[in-house]
Amino acid sequence: MSGTLNKVMLIGHTGDEVKMHYFEGGNCIGRFPLATNDSYVNKSTGERVNTTEWHNIVVRNKAAEICEKYLNKGDKVYIEGRLKTRKWQDEQGKDRYSTEIQCTDFTFLTPKNENQPHESKSQSNNTGASAVDSQIASPNSPDVEEDDLPF
Repeated sequence: MSGTLNKVMLIGHTGDEVKMHYFEGGNCIGRFPLATNDSYVNKSTGERVNTTEWHNIVVRNKAAEICEKYLNKGDKVYIEGRLKTRKWQDEQGKDRYSTEIQCTDFTFLTPKNENQPHESKSQSNNTGASAVDSQIASPNSPDVEEDDLPF
């Protein structure tokens, strides 16, 4: 182990639809902004202050296609990944930087209606994704069977 850690966990709302970029060989990247909010009370004025932080999320390959299909602007999502800073030069030759979250795992948190099932998708090592049904049945749901477990 190298003794370092680069891990990010965010819960926020998407700020736009997923923008896809396709490459030769079948690989693709999806990008979308994610907003997280914070609030605090200003001690000098006693006023509640709300702030929004925007994060650039990058998902790859099958996970990107899943996000494009199921994520809509405003949806709540859990994102797990690592920070990556990119450097490039603008038209004037000045160095520019952009920090992104390279997504390695995500869970959709916005409930969908019955026409669009709520699913959780996970990506491992940027090679593929697996689907897991993450609906939590409520006690009033008709699909829930009673069991005789004491807990």
